[in-house]
Amino acid sequence: MAVLTLPVSAPALPGKKLRRRVTKAATAPFAKALGKSAEDKAPVRLTHEQVEAFGKELDDLRARIVADLGDKDRDYIYKIIKAQRALEVAGRGLMYVLPAWPLAVASLGVAKILDNMEIGHNVMHGQYDWMKEKGLNSRVFEWDNVCPGDQWRHSHNYMHHTFTNILDMDRDIGYGILRMDKDQKWNPYYLGNPVYAFLLMVLFEWGVMLHDMHAEEVVQGKRDMNEVKELAKGWVRKAGPQALKDYVMFPALTGPLFLSTLAGNAAANLIRNVWAYSIIFCGHFPSGVQVFTKEETASETRAEWYLRQMLGSANITGGDLFHIMSGNLSHQIEHHLFPDIPAYRYPEMAPQVEAIAKKYGLPYNKGPFMKQIGSVWGKIFKLALPDSLVKIEEPAGVIVERAADRNSVA
Repeated sequence: MAVLTLPVSAPALPGKKLRRRVTKAATAPFAKALGKSAEDKAPVRLTHEQVEAFGKELDDLRARIVADLGDKDRDYIYKIIKAQRALEVAGRGLMYVLPAWPLAVASLGVAKILDNMEIGHNVMHGQYDWMKEKGLNSRVFEWDNVCPGDQWRHSHNYMHHTFTNILDMDRDIGYGILRMDKDQKWNPYYLGNPVYAFLLMVLFEWGVMLHDMHAEEVVQGKRDMNEVKELAKGWVRKAGPQALKDYVMFPALTGPLFLSTLAGNAAANLIRNVWAYSIIFCGHFPSGVQVFTKEETASETRAEWYLRQMLGSANITGGDLFHIMSGNLSHQIEHHLFPDIPAYRYPEMAPQVEAIAKKYGLPYNKGPFMKQIGSVWGKIFKLALPDSLVKIEEPAGVIVERAADRNSVA
């Protein structure tokens, strides 16, 4: 568990314990919680002034990029849209030529990836709202996916990006079905962790669609079914035409090739699902990514929010094409810091963000795809088992001195 200290006004912990958090005596309890001795893995310590200076440097970086947005960003997104449309047309057309089936599937699969990741996800974050283009308006944009755009904007843009990696608040930690952190209490249900993860991967767009339902709360009888009915109306409105398009209309248009086209469309959706799942999980759950409690993050400042985003995310290294195909979510750290900045700018910002992290002694989690995805699946298998049977190594936490804490020590 990463460590962010609480302001004195927070009700969860007594003042005495809070005061200890800004003294040397605090090292031992936190190191014990991490499963390491203080000497082996001491937490990083930042003063209130250091944290605020860290936040100001990130604010300044953001301001420089915003001031520079213009024609090159506009040209880039239109170029990606043009490429996506060409690939989709090619994929649909090649379905009429049976020997070209593998090429048709590949073309359509790439088109769906670009639509969902580099276009849909980023546009719905408001990254291109400054262009004032109706087709790129985050509030009304819809993507080639069964999840309604408005539900995605709530579950992802608001819930996930506001409460990133806060246990019991960010539902992206395990998506309501997986155990992805040791502080999620183990029970026998989690023995199926690898199976649930596999099913979520191959059916990812459907999992995303159901995410806002809070399925575990429905099962426990804690969710108002009227709310679920309202969500279901959106599913029918969006997923119905989506499924009709991919599994009835386009296959029917190819006549005698109906079954091969149906299989091709299903395969293209599978490619998109597996890729999107893998990129997203690599950015959120590899070794080194930290999880927080509600108490640790109570009343945090903007700079402390930045700090949480950095500690709760990870990057994937790769070439230009890899970054484009990931929607630049290979720069997940930069995305969590600046979700409404065009993702096209993240490769430019990443070295500067890493330099800022290094300046303050903070970890900047990055690695190649195979390393990150291997780490993710390793965690999925380990966390399926009771804590007594496996050892989950956690990174050192970050102890933040807040202004209120320091005043209380005087």
